[in-house]
Amino acid sequence: MRIAILHNRDHQLLEEDPGREAREDVVRVAQAVHDALAGPKRDVELVGVGDDLFSLGTRLAGNTDLVVNLCESLAADARGEMLIPALLDLHALPYTGSGALSLGLALHKPKAKELLRARGVATPDFAVVESVAGVGAVALPFPLIVKPSREDASVGIDFDSVVHTRAALGRAVAQVVRTYRQPALVERFIEGQEIYVPILGNAPRRALPLTRIEFGPSFAGKPQVLGYRAKWSPESPEFTDSPSRPAQLDSALEERCVRTALEAFAALECRDYGRVDLRVDASGQPYVIDINPNCDLHPQSGFATAAQAAGIGYADLALHLVELALERHHGDQAPVRRRPAAARRAAEPHRDVLSGGSVVRARAHRPRAHGR
Repeated sequence: MRIAILHNRDHQLLEEDPGREAREDVVRVAQAVHDALAGPKRDVELVGVGDDLFSLGTRLAGNTDLVVNLCESLAADARGEMLIPALLDLHALPYTGSGALSLGLALHKPKAKELLRARGVATPDFAVVESVAGVGAVALPFPLIVKPSREDASVGIDFDSVVHTRAALGRAVAQVVRTYRQPALVERFIEGQEIYVPILGNAPRRALPLTRIEFGPSFAGKPQVLGYRAKWSPESPEFTDSPSRPAQLDSALEERCVRTALEAFAALECRDYGRVDLRVDASGQPYVIDINPNCDLHPQSGFATAAQAAGIGYADLALHLVELALERHHGDQAPVRRRPAAARRAAEPHRDVLSGGSVVRARAHRPRAHGR
């Protein structure tokens, strides 16, 4: 079997990039998956994705049986993440993980929340604020949390993102709009436990052992929120004081968390594997705060650790994801008749599929040093 492992290689493209750590880390994840899958019956190749997508698709279609899709951005723009599965679908290639629609929805947090609401899945009340002028129209009760509406990995989130007054809300919204050039998502801040639900499989689909974030001394007197420094700055006290541990929940609460996560995963039509992040309030109500399709697959990631706790070693996990993709492709999709491709017109100057200047986002996961 010929397997191509796709990963982005754009971590040095921008001089100032708040998502650089996570995008650079994808290279290490790709190598780990390569080493896990390589064997006498599998020819595994690492493929760094550049900006020539048309040539990439033609190349893969000619000599690849399956793609492991680890690509999280293109040209330092996270919006390009969804182009890869669209390209693979165009060439009728089986690939691991979620499709273009799911990745696009997960990146556009307001649209994802609207869909969750329509499906009856609990998510915090929210408002989308385009500019500081719109702050006065926000009618949600404090405390609130303000975050970029089209980023994840806690990009743009710190202690000041949790606000208790109208003035602080205005400052936080201004910071998001100015820095990230996108609307601010204003959510009701849920005080309580932060629970992560890793999900594996399709039919059937199941939750792996749940984990909980512990907030230590550096969070005393501050909002218990997992900001960017807590995820990506190993030298910071917030990083040290926010380990993930196995969640010790009573059976009823665990069942509610798993049910909520599975419903959210299905609402966005996610596939194969991923993680749903929850906050649980004092009454035991879980709220979806983020959905992470195609989550981190490093051997020390939270997902791989949860799989290990469920008795699935890393090599078996990697192979299982390959099997899931092949099963979906050959079991659920009608064969696509191959025919010569029509000639494409040459690209025009500045005809850029990723126009615009938004800041790249990082995948929501934790650094290796802490096994997240």
